[in-house]
Parts: sequence; structure tokens; C-alpha cells
Amino acid sequence: MHVPDAGSSRVFIVITTFNRASHLRQLLDSVAHLDPAPAGIVVVDNASTDGTADLLAAVDLPVPVIVHRLPANVGGSGGFAAGVSRALGEGADWLWLMDDDVVVLPDALTSFAPWMRRYSCIHGRRYDAAGEPFFWQHILNESLGVHLPVRGDVFATSPVFHTNVGCFEGMLVTADVVREVGLPDARFFLNGDDLTYGWLISRRHPVAYIDAFVLRKTRAQRQMDLGVRHLNDASDLSRFCGMRNRGHLARYLRLHGRYNRVGFGVGTLLTAGKELLRLVAVERTLAGASSIWRGWRAARVILRDPGWRPEPPLAGRPVPGPAPRPGGAV
Repeated sequence: MHVPDAGSSRVFIVITTFNRASHLRQLLDSVAHLDPAPAGIVVVDNASTDGTADLLAAVDLPVPVIVHRLPANVGGSGGFAAGVSRALGEGADWLWLMDDDVVVLPDALTSFAPWMRRYSCIHGRRYDAAGEPFFWQHILNESLGVHLPVRGDVFATSPVFHTNVGCFEGMLVTADVVREVGLPDARFFLNGDDLTYGWLISRRHPVAYIDAFVLRKTRAQRQMDLGVRHLNDASDLSRFCGMRNRGHLARYLRLHGRYNRVGFGVGTLLTAGKELLRLVAVERTLAGASSIWRGWRAARVILRDPGWRPEPPLAGRPVPGPAPRPGGAV
């Protein structure tokens, strides 16, 4: 597979945002200092009700900003599906996917450049809101359907670590891979969509995690240090989707012949236990326990759904071309 050369590639940043105007402002301001600069930015406004629309209408950056407003909140996964499709239509060679609560470091694309000649799906390192390295080193255990932390320093002997999961808080992926794998599955809404997307890519191409810091989180979260990883706070919606989306993950595993019914059941119990631990130890409440149970039941419905189909590849499907840019697009 041809990997676009870093020096001549059109890199588009794809941002999904919902009601975080202050964080989005910081991210857009940081993009202005990227050297080299990206070819463009696609911002998907997930029907925000705060000041996001006004911010985007007034944005003034040295690179084109394409505002893609959605009539309803379709979650992170739906937002990234829409944003990736739009960026492909704008002629992107590479897509750098990120949430709205991070800022980019000025030399990020320079740090990525040597690896863009070798890999087609890359993640860089992140700092947390306090400026400390953010934990992200996981491997999906296919039997359990659970991503497990990798102990120790994954960069102790190599500047690159191969994983089989993805993260939309900084995934850099080629347009060709997206066309081959398909768009992110919008049915996830949030939680687990990026993990599954990275796993689908890893079935075809190496997924790299490189020893170079490219992002910093700006949203502080309550968390608990478990030694091998941190457990952050979450919302009831996130808990529900995390459990519900195990149904979609199971369907994808089954599609690729990697589904273990007993092991996946054990993984579901472990996932529910982790969410209960998060409630008790981090959020100090049990009020969200019903969301876990509702998500579990919803996952069982997905597992039995005869109409479930995977997200199809884009090869052979038309990708929308550049649309007229009304107010808010620069």
C-alpha cells in the first residue's frame, strides 16, 4: 500500500466538538502555531448549544477552517464519521483525528514526519492537563474483548510500540486506509469506537504508537492511580455506551472469526466491574450503576440483531466533494 510522503501530503485535522467552546478555542489557537502547518481543519460542530457557533463564525487562522455543522448531536463516533468523510472530500491524504479538549504541540507534525514514511496509522504521546505523561499503552485481548494495559515502559528498547487499538484523541491515519476500512462506526455514539476502529485497521496494517509528544490534554479529570494505569471519572452516558457498544465490538470480532463467547462474557463482567470501581473509588457514588445494567441489556439486543451490518469500505463508494462554504468557514 502506498503511504503518502510526509513532505508533500495534505494533512487535515478533524475535530469533533460539543459544548466546549473554551477548550475548542485553545485547540484552534494551538493549531495556528503548528510548523509545518496542516493543509486544513475540519471542525464538526455536534449541534452545540453554547458559544461554539459564534466562535467558529469568527475564527481566523492561517489555514483553511471548514465548519461542518450537524443538526443533531450524533456523538463522537458520528461526528468523526462526518468529519472524516468531509476531509476526504476536501482531498486529504492524511487525517489527524482529535477531540476538542486537547492542544497540539508546535512541532507535532515534524515529530510525525519520519514515521509517516513507514506507517499508515500512527499515534503520538500526550501530556495530561497537569503536564505529566498521559497513560495510553493498551492491547486488545481478543478473547476477552477488553483492552488491557501494557506494563512498564513500552519505549524502553524501541521508539515505536505496535498496538492493535486506536484512539481518536490523536490518531493520524492515511486516506487510503480509511477508504479500505470504512468510516468510523457512528452507531457507537461514544466510547469504544476508536478502540474498535484501531483494531479493524490492525487486521490489515501495523498501528504504531511513537515516543514523541504531540498533544496535551486541557480538561482536567478526577482519577485514581491503579499502578499500571489511571482510572478517570466518566458520565452515565459514557457508562451506558461503554457497555452497550460491547455488542458492536462482539459483532466485529465475530465477523473476523475472533469472537470467543465464554471469554467475551468474562470480559463483559470485568468491564462492568471496572465501571463499578470507577463509580465507587473515583466518583464516590453508586447512582450510575443503572446505566451499566441498561448498557449490558442493550448489548445483548445488538448481539441478536439479524439486521446488523459492519461499516462498509469506501472503495467504490463516492465521497462527497467540497461543498460551498457558508458563514463560519474560512
